[in-house]
Amino acid sequence: MIKVALKDGSIKEFESGISVIDVAKSISEGLARNILAASVDGELVGLDYALDKDCELNLFKFEDEEGKDVFRHTSAHILAQALKRLYPEVKLAIGPSIENGFYYDMDMEHRLIPEDLEKLEAEMKKIVKEDLKPERMELPRDEAIELMKKHGEDYKVELISDLPDGEIISFYKQGDFIDLCRGPHLPSTKKVKAIKLLSIAGAYWRGDEKNKMLQRIYGISFEKNKDLEEYLHLLEEAKKRDHRKIGKELDLFMMPEEGPGFPLFLPKGMELKNELMKYWREVHKRYEYVEIETPIILNKQLWETSGHWFHYKENMYTVQIDDEDYAIKPMNCPGSLIFYNHKQHSYRDFPMRVGEVGRVHRHELSGALHGLMRVRAFTQDDAHIFMLPEQIKDEIKGVVALIDELYKTFGFEYHLELSTRPDNSMGSDEEWSNAENGLREALEELNLPYILNEGDGAFYGPKIDFHLKDCLGRSWQCGTIQLDMQLPQRFDITYIGQDGEKHRPVMIHRVALGSIERFIGILIEQYAGKFPVWLSPTQVKVLPISDKYIDYANEIKDTLYKQNIRVELDDRAEKIGFKIREAQLEKVPYMIIVGEKEVEEKNISVRSRDKGELGNISLDEFISNINNQVASRENVELD
Repeated sequence: MIKVALKDGSIKEFESGISVIDVAKSISEGLARNILAASVDGELVGLDYALDKDCELNLFKFEDEEGKDVFRHTSAHILAQALKRLYPEVKLAIGPSIENGFYYDMDMEHRLIPEDLEKLEAEMKKIVKEDLKPERMELPRDEAIELMKKHGEDYKVELISDLPDGEIISFYKQGDFIDLCRGPHLPSTKKVKAIKLLSIAGAYWRGDEKNKMLQRIYGISFEKNKDLEEYLHLLEEAKKRDHRKIGKELDLFMMPEEGPGFPLFLPKGMELKNELMKYWREVHKRYEYVEIETPIILNKQLWETSGHWFHYKENMYTVQIDDEDYAIKPMNCPGSLIFYNHKQHSYRDFPMRVGEVGRVHRHELSGALHGLMRVRAFTQDDAHIFMLPEQIKDEIKGVVALIDELYKTFGFEYHLELSTRPDNSMGSDEEWSNAENGLREALEELNLPYILNEGDGAFYGPKIDFHLKDCLGRSWQCGTIQLDMQLPQRFDITYIGQDGEKHRPVMIHRVALGSIERFIGILIEQYAGKFPVWLSPTQVKVLPISDKYIDYANEIKDTLYKQNIRVELDDRAEKIGFKIREAQLEKVPYMIIVGEKEVEEKNISVRSRDKGELGNISLDEFISNINNQVASRENVELD
């Protein structure tokens, strides 16, 4: 008999050799119908896996990430099988599950078009109905290579050849189709009831631009058609909210041909960015940060000291000045260390909270560039906190509170992930223990739930990541808190302790919004361009009904402008209905309509972007209401 520990803490005894699916059946038939995969002592396995020793068993449904992963991995194999049936000459590359679905890369002369996806979808549905059972098989290296050569799968041969000696080489067979794969898979293709192939793209083999460009098909799959329909609806909504489309419509930014990946913010985009940074600075002042600005270009010696010259150089832009090598900074951290070392510090100086809204440049492949989300030049809202070891917990709690305040202002939900010591770490056991305990205790004292990622920390220290959830349910990793035990040593930073001796301070890297450009892209999509009043590039548009009322309209505009309200006057010789529609398309929060009645009564008629006509009020009352909204930074409009 073997003992099996389940997720709920219970321990059950079974005959050795029992399969995962039979364990599930012993609990309930309903559970057995719904589980897709399992983990045994942390290793992901299929439902036919036999248990032969005492172990810890977790069972996964579709709502679990592990369940989705296996479900969509099998979906990728169904796509590959459909490709081989319709295009026998195709050479398959790789086909993993990804965060939002799956893809398969392939090489063939036929250039796929959207109509081909419909044919492939139909063939995939046939394979699903055939109820094929994926079967695992293992082969020695030579036999594995011969098998793939026989099937004409050159890319699989290369993958097998690159595997280390002694690696188990496994395949999965379903019907007449066989593929190199580590697994695991669903027990049958029939579970994949809802499939949609979404798009065709190009992808370099192994992500290397020196290799051949392959064709890639992206797809999504679910257990139920209802879930697929909801997902496709969200995709359509995401297209409407695409920050590149809205950014162009609202005249916020552009991507010049002269600088791919280097965004150019237009006047309205700068209003938005400046308001965002104004808020950032207000919050950081309250949390007692000082702000610095470090040089954009620094010499090779600095980057050698930091380690970037040896480990990150391919992502850095370099330049020669006075016959010496320099680099444009890809991150702000080393500059903060220069700041720290510009004078000697005492234990009384801590904690020392140093913020920087720094411009950084990183070389990204042209194919990876995507609007404001992936660029080559961006503004990073970094901060570095220097402290004593006993201050770690309180400082982490302060950073979490600051980031929480920022995110809630924009209406974002988020979850936290704590990543601990990886295998390639540097530093002593004691240092890592103190650092990890400081992060963990801070989160627990704040009663904040978190996901633990064992061994997923940076080599220089553990970290907490903040994952935003937007209005479409998408996740964005923006904020991060990282304890660094490497740079303080590399730059030999010290302080004078109470004992009069030199000691090394603890250093935290901390990012709240992340790339400001990327965060603006996220905000554009979160609000669909309908920014709250305090963030709106134009807060009010004054719309005279005709030229007769231009003087009063100008008077209103000037009064608002003097009150620091962002206002525009539409004095074109157009009908008022046209002007209102234009202002609506520009997503301006408020419109002031100026006609004969308003001139006579010396008041204004206000129209809301979202609520329509609000009626007549005095200009002073309107200004007071706008200023209150801006001061509170609430996402509300006037009644």
